[in-house]
Amino acid sequence: MIRAAAGRAKGHVRKTPLLSSPFLDEVAGRRVFVKAECLQHTGSFKFRGGWSALSGLSRAARAAGVLAYSSGNHAQGVALAARLHGVPATIIMPADAPPLKISNTKAYGAEVILYDRAGGASREEVGAHMQAARGLTLIRPYDEPLVIAGQGTCGLEIAAQLAALGVTSGEMLTCCGGGGLTAGIALALAEQAPEIRVRPVEPVGFDDTVRSLVSGRIERNTGPESGYWDAILTPSPGQQTFPILQSLCGPGLVVTEAETRAAIRLAFERLKLVAEPGGAVALAAALFHGTELKGDAVGVTLSGGNVDRTAFATVLAEAN
Repeated sequence: MIRAAAGRAKGHVRKTPLLSSPFLDEVAGRRVFVKAECLQHTGSFKFRGGWSALSGLSRAARAAGVLAYSSGNHAQGVALAARLHGVPATIIMPADAPPLKISNTKAYGAEVILYDRAGGASREEVGAHMQAARGLTLIRPYDEPLVIAGQGTCGLEIAAQLAALGVTSGEMLTCCGGGGLTAGIALALAEQAPEIRVRPVEPVGFDDTVRSLVSGRIERNTGPESGYWDAILTPSPGQQTFPILQSLCGPGLVVTEAETRAAIRLAFERLKLVAEPGGAVALAAALFHGTELKGDAVGVTLSGGNVDRTAFATVLAEAN
């Protein structure tokens, strides 16, 4: 499915660069290779899954329209993929999602329906009503095979890019929410670069995947799905993603807000890349958790760059 998704992606999904900086290597104590998915269409890897899902649907399903729910990046990925396919898209977003992500999703042509996440409203209930009323096809943000396959195209690129640099072993750190990107990359690397171990990275307080990998069963977070790392704050790993992570991934890593903010600054200063908090956690782990890593090389996903300009400026103004 990943190879098929890569075939459908040709000419539509960007092949993003794998970047490095001697300064980042010095901070990390090893070579660091950054997969710049913040340069992907819509500013995050989510366009890969959105394009894979839309291009993999039947003509009849596309004609009826698609539905997605998301705090922002999946929303934008599906919205643009739908527009490029000429498909109507309805996106359910929390009213407290970052305004930039809401406005971008509308700008891509999707109908945006806001719900009161803070007040306890359920996006699943809203979505089920819309699906039944309009006959829409739901594209889940991570627990969906076509989406996982689309995210796996990132892994195929990583394997080829690292091999071209002579790197065939080490660790690949991925920003992890529900696990779609991590699962897709893990599947791709298991076949294309089996000596490179994938390890999910999560923020403190939302380490459900880290805990799940330790316990061997799906663990859930108890806090609200909103906050600093909005792009990756999910309640638990997915029913379809977790078995893949359990089978193919190494232990997870947890980073703090201070480490994430420092990683955002360093990505901008040394690579000239804009990273949002949820997209910078893997880099934070590579830079500040070196004692928990093995090998002389580590890859990381910089998975998204959809950050509010005021919040970004505030982080840049802070001292390293």
